[in-house]
Amino acid sequence: MPAEIELDEFDPLCVHALAFDAQGRVLGTGRLLPDGHIGRMAVLREARGAGVGSALLQALMDAARARGDREVLLSAQTHAIPFYERFGFVVEGEEYDDAGIPHRVMRLVF
Repeated sequence: MPAEIELDEFDPLCVHALAFDAQGRVLGTGRLLPDGHIGRMAVLREARGAGVGSALLQALMDAARARGDREVLLSAQTHAIPFYERFGFVVEGEEYDDAGIPHRVMRLVF
C-alpha cells in the first residue's frame, strides 16, 4: 500500500498491535477500528510464516472480544484469504480493487 494512504483520521481511535523481534525491530502491525474492522495488517516478508501475523490477528480479535464486539470484519487481499479462513473468517461479496490490489470482505462472528 502507498505510504501516503496508510495514516488516517482513525489511527488515534484504533487499538494497534505491533510485533517485535528480540532486537526491538518491528516485524508486523495491525489495527482494530472502533467499528470492529481489522486493518493495516502487515508483516515483513522475512518474518512471514513464523506466526507473527497469527499473533497479531489473535491479539486484535481478543481486543475486539474484550470490548464486547460481536464480530470483526476485514478487507483481505485475495492471496491472504486462506490465512484468515484458518481463524474462521468467511468471505462475503465480490472481489474489488483497493490501491490496485484485489480484495474481498471477510467476517468473523464471535
